[in-house]
Amino acid sequence: MADTTTDYPMIVPLPEMSAARKAEVADLLVGAIDLHCHSGPAAMPRILGHTEAFRMAEEAGFKALLYKDHYYVGMPHCAVLKDIYPDSKVQLFSGVALNNASGGINPHAVDHSIKLGGKIVWFPTFAAKNHIEAYASKSFPKTAKPMLAPIPLTVLDANGRLIDEAKQICDLIAEGDVILAGGHLNVPELFALFEEAKKRGVRKLMVNHPSYIVGCSDDDIRGLVELGAYMEHSICMFIPGRAKQHETEDLIHMMEVAGVDRTILGSDLGLTQAPKPVDGYRMIVSDLLDHQVSKADIRKITSANAAGLLGLAA
Repeated sequence: MADTTTDYPMIVPLPEMSAARKAEVADLLVGAIDLHCHSGPAAMPRILGHTEAFRMAEEAGFKALLYKDHYYVGMPHCAVLKDIYPDSKVQLFSGVALNNASGGINPHAVDHSIKLGGKIVWFPTFAAKNHIEAYASKSFPKTAKPMLAPIPLTVLDANGRLIDEAKQICDLIAEGDVILAGGHLNVPELFALFEEAKKRGVRKLMVNHPSYIVGCSDDDIRGLVELGAYMEHSICMFIPGRAKQHETEDLIHMMEVAGVDRTILGSDLGLTQAPKPVDGYRMIVSDLLDHQVSKADIRKITSANAAGLLGLAA
């Protein structure tokens, strides 16, 4: 569960590191890719905007940054920033999350996103039936202003079969060769969706934070990896902040279950009472070094594997 016992500041600072460790971490983050940056503007409170997230990634030598918002596509923001900073080296991307604000499980929203340059399609997150049921009796971070209650979304019909809209979206994703991310669907939904997606030619499958909301067991992770999926673990869940749920040992275990070649780290940061995204990467990389994870493996999970999904040179 999230850490509700610690009174974290609005922005959790980067802990002190020795000069040698700072240099070691900085070197490992050159070429890093964040596929899960939650900067703002956003309906939910954020501790930094897209410009600051971009500039921090640029200063750290990141290869790419992918903005995720639960309610809107971020490609226009990427284009504006690249116009303002034409000499920047970090590449900017975004995609569409299939929540109610995008029309739900909506092929038109996916088609528009891909045509606008979107690189990822997240199936329902906050509007997922699975998410809504999981938080029916629990607290969850609220939007800055009250919004309409979400309409629960699932990719399965009353008979447990994949709905036609999900199949059409798989076809669009296959044609566009972009990433299909599972969002906050549950395990049975993920297997049904990923199995059909694979049949329809989707080549890039990713499970978001398998240990949170989705509810993957070790066997589930192995089964999804066998289908070709990558496991994307949210850094925010392993470092100091209100979203922390696990220790670094838990991350290492899940890396071993999926295999390093099928593991990706995304910050999932920008939320309040947490570090900024690049600082989150610095924290987790330092923790992994403390746990004797090899530098080669760290580079795979922070850069090379995500580069492959984005079609970038590792």
